[in-house]
Amino acid sequence: MNDFPWLTVLVAIPLVGAAVVPFLPRTSPALAKQVGVAVSLVTLAVAVAVALQFDVDGGMQLEEDHSWIEAFGVHYALGVDGLGLLLILLTAVLVPVVLVGAWHDGDAHPSSFVAWTLALEGLSLAVFAATDVFLFYVVFEATLIPAYFLIGGFGRAGRSAAALKFLMFQLAGGLVLLGSVIGLYVVSADAGTPSYLLSDLAELDISTDAGRWLFAGFFIAFAVKAPLFPLHTWLADTTENATPGTSILLVCVLDKIGTFGMLRFCLGLFPEASQWATPLVVTLALISIVYGALLAIGQDDVLRLIGLTSLSHFGFITLGIFVFSSQGGSGSILYMVNHGLGTAALFLVAGYLIRRRGTTLISEMGGIEKATPLLAGLFLVAGLATLSLPGLSPFISEFLVIIAAFDYHWFVGAVAVTGIVLAAIYVLWTYQRIMTGPDTRPEALPEDMAPGARRDLGLREVLAVAPLMVGLVLFGFYPAPLLDVSNPAIDSLLEHVGVSDDPPTVADGGDHGTEEGGH
Repeated sequence: MNDFPWLTVLVAIPLVGAAVVPFLPRTSPALAKQVGVAVSLVTLAVAVAVALQFDVDGGMQLEEDHSWIEAFGVHYALGVDGLGLLLILLTAVLVPVVLVGAWHDGDAHPSSFVAWTLALEGLSLAVFAATDVFLFYVVFEATLIPAYFLIGGFGRAGRSAAALKFLMFQLAGGLVLLGSVIGLYVVSADAGTPSYLLSDLAELDISTDAGRWLFAGFFIAFAVKAPLFPLHTWLADTTENATPGTSILLVCVLDKIGTFGMLRFCLGLFPEASQWATPLVVTLALISIVYGALLAIGQDDVLRLIGLTSLSHFGFITLGIFVFSSQGGSGSILYMVNHGLGTAALFLVAGYLIRRRGTTLISEMGGIEKATPLLAGLFLVAGLATLSLPGLSPFISEFLVIIAAFDYHWFVGAVAVTGIVLAAIYVLWTYQRIMTGPDTRPEALPEDMAPGARRDLGLREVLAVAPLMVGLVLFGFYPAPLLDVSNPAIDSLLEHVGVSDDPPTVADGGDHGTEEGGH
């Protein structure tokens, strides 16, 4: 047995980096960014080391458990299963991509931008590894601190209001969650010994009414974080006013905590209540899919548009979770990873585009395709990933979710499919408006407002987005590594919930279905 605290080290590296960066000499503005990239790459290396030790059929692994607040049964407990591992790897990949790709996002205060980015990474990794509910709640809420300062400190003129709106929504969800966390203490104490360990709580016999109330607290908090209709209204304001790099961290990492929590806590702790709430949750997921796509079609701000596409995508993820099937569950886990890759690429390339054109408005761009073919090509690939084109990794996850939706009910599947059609509209129309047609923008801009408006991508920009593109293509044609990790995790969870896939229906073959000829 390996007693080395791999997960603690994984969490500690970016947090220590966040504490050190503000004290670096200010003589070189690039020093903080270089140190931040180095710290994030070391974190990625440790995450890879964790993955190499992981046994896909081994359940929760690399566990650490130390008593923290004994009187309340609180432990410092970490562990990783297939679900947590994939999101840990996604986080560890995206942070260096952001620091390299969004190199100029924090130019005004580079030390602060890097420090808050690393702090958000460390706390997010702790969220995905926590196996004690109280510890999870603490780091869940702590992620709001760096997120708030990244939104409010960097970005456009409306960033302060957007940061405040983000914080109010998240704190409201957190307060509701706190009520359920306290309720779990009461339930576990009544059962004998108070404990917040997931392994202990999962064995409790929680009454139906108590389980449903506690489930509601967890689900509301996660629906705010995910986001899910109608608790999504902070999302578009945030992505519109934050920097593209910050939006990647929020939408592709932080928001995954919501759907991660639905799997880990809602289904893991309240299986009966999760099934009881399924009709409502499925309805909200379908509304999110269609409503988010329709809103995206009507947007003129490219960053706001990308943010609203995620409302639709998180609807798919939530739908996959709550149809209770192996296809839906595996599809939802894959969707979290693939959405992170595709949407991060889209935000990153949109950031390159905005820096060249001096505007976020689609109506004021136009005609950049011939001048910057590499930028246009990468934007198109990222957009096609967003609409789940076959051959790119999001297609696999969306296909699995839609199969599961049709198995659940034909009408649910039919509504979900409209999300694919609407996605094709907002992606292709956006590409057409931005990239094709006459070059309308550079002549109208002062040279200092859009320097390099006709310049294609540089080496640093290409290197930053390249890992995302490789992942989109590789996992589009060969998703087995992701499925090998996600399938055991979802099978174990469904077994705990007490549901199983329906057996295939075999038509009566008459004399052909003999024991000798059949299986």
